[in-house]
Amino acid sequence: MSKGSRNTQKARERLARIRAEQARRRRRRIGAASTAAAAAVIAAVVGISLSVTSSSSGATAPGPSLAPLSTVGTLQPAPSPGAPGAESVPVPAEAPLAGLATSATGQPVAQISCQVGEQTVFHIHAHLTIFVNGQARQVPAAIGIPGAQAQQTPYGPFIAAGTCFYWLHTHAADGIIHIESPIQRTYTLGDFFDIWGQLLGPGQVGPATGHVIALYNGRVYEGNPRDIPLTAHAQIQLDIGTPLIAPQHITFPAGL
Repeated sequence: MSKGSRNTQKARERLARIRAEQARRRRRRIGAASTAAAAAVIAAVVGISLSVTSSSSGATAPGPSLAPLSTVGTLQPAPSPGAPGAESVPVPAEAPLAGLATSATGQPVAQISCQVGEQTVFHIHAHLTIFVNGQARQVPAAIGIPGAQAQQTPYGPFIAAGTCFYWLHTHAADGIIHIESPIQRTYTLGDFFDIWGQLLGPGQVGPATGHVIALYNGRVYEGNPRDIPLTAHAQIQLDIGTPLIAPQHITFPAGL
């Protein structure tokens, strides 16, 4: 077997291991959720008498402020998202928004560390799509993975290793943000851009400047795009300039 074939086989085996582990964690979360749901029912029954005489003891943290798409005017149809890459998620054919020259190299960023192994206590994924004046831009692979080592797969490169892994990182140029943390907390798009070493705000996304419309799960995010929460399977889109593009959604494959 040639060296190239061995590398391809190794990449396939690593992807298979990653997806099997992710599927196992998903099953564990589903089981835990079922147990929690049963416990919640019992707690609700026990708490009925208390709710009659007292109000809620605490407020739920407010979610993002969202508005309908109609508030931003005319939207152009989303273009083809590209061919599936190494994570079975489409990779835009266009150039990356920015490179990795200014990315973090191992130092802590916003209290986010870069550790030798990937962390799995809190493990979710979000997706980021970027359009600049109506043209798609890639979110490059290896953000948050200094010293990245790519494995070639039949579907494109996959970053399988590095000197360390930030808790927010990308393995492929498909826009999937891996949130793999030793603690459960709310991470934001601003945290991810800080690790990338790129600016993000209402008037700038990396090197692209202009009015920024942020979409969150198919609705308009009202606020600074830096504050967008990276929640499980969040579909985030940034439109810089015009024309504005309708939300481009992906299907998260099994294991992501």
